[in-house]
Amino acid sequence: MTTAAAAETAPKPEPQKAEAEAPAKESLAARIGRYAGGGAVRAFLVIVAFLWLTPTVGLLISSFRDPADIATTGWWKVFGDPGQLTTDTYDALFGNEDVMGALPTTIWITVPSTLLVVVIGALAGYAFAWMDFPGRDWVFLAVVGLLVVPVQVALIPIASLYRDLNLFHTITGVVLFHVAFGLPFAIFLLRNFFAEIPRELLEAARIDGASEVRLFFRVVMPLGGPAIAALSIFQFLWVWNDMLVALVFADPGKPPLTVAVQQQTRQFDSNIELIASGAFISMIIPLVVFFAFQRQFVSGVMAGAVK
Repeated sequence: MTTAAAAETAPKPEPQKAEAEAPAKESLAARIGRYAGGGAVRAFLVIVAFLWLTPTVGLLISSFRDPADIATTGWWKVFGDPGQLTTDTYDALFGNEDVMGALPTTIWITVPSTLLVVVIGALAGYAFAWMDFPGRDWVFLAVVGLLVVPVQVALIPIASLYRDLNLFHTITGVVLFHVAFGLPFAIFLLRNFFAEIPRELLEAARIDGASEVRLFFRVVMPLGGPAIAALSIFQFLWVWNDMLVALVFADPGKPPLTVAVQQQTRQFDSNIELIASGAFISMIIPLVVFFAFQRQFVSGVMAGAVK
């Protein structure tokens, strides 16, 4: 064999890969995460949080001030004159039957509206994610399309329907309205979360003899805890803080808390001491619920965002 032939048949060294020669390019998400962890960004977020909480702090301080001080000076004046703080406003609030009587009505509206939306939304979300039935995808698209329907569009038709069904000015009517408008978002959120459950896990449960009902309550519901918690917080906050639906459909003689506080503004000169304290009582309960379940809320919001 000649030298030239040997050179041709000898194994040639493999060229180095381009990616081995050049350093790996940092992704956009990695760069954003690296910059977001900096001290300047954290300081900015602290400032934003402080500005966001300022109205809440102002409302809290105003709820402990005398009506004359509220009408004449700003709430920040209390730092120079702590003697303005008093509990008389809350004594007047707790003695006001109109406002305090609205608290049970608010609970009777909020709790059933939240529970029904969570239960029905979870059942429907599981059906759309893992059960085959004719027209499933089209029905789901129709449900998603209902997300863009504004509440104001349904006020007059629903009012006419409630009048015929004797549901006008009843707690049942308000609850049904909130459930109807809360279900599209509930089904959309829970369906996307349930669809990410590994199919092998469900198939293993079916092989072991689990029925669809048992599979739903023993496997799907525990795994869907974060999304269900997030949905519960969303629905609770929306119903608790609602005023429009309550003004239209609730009993004027037994309104929820938001309407009861709003009614006090019609007599602003005489009931100014009830407005700040009543508004803070109306706001503090949703805040407690949110901070108590904030971890589940964040996990549920991120659920379904990425595969």
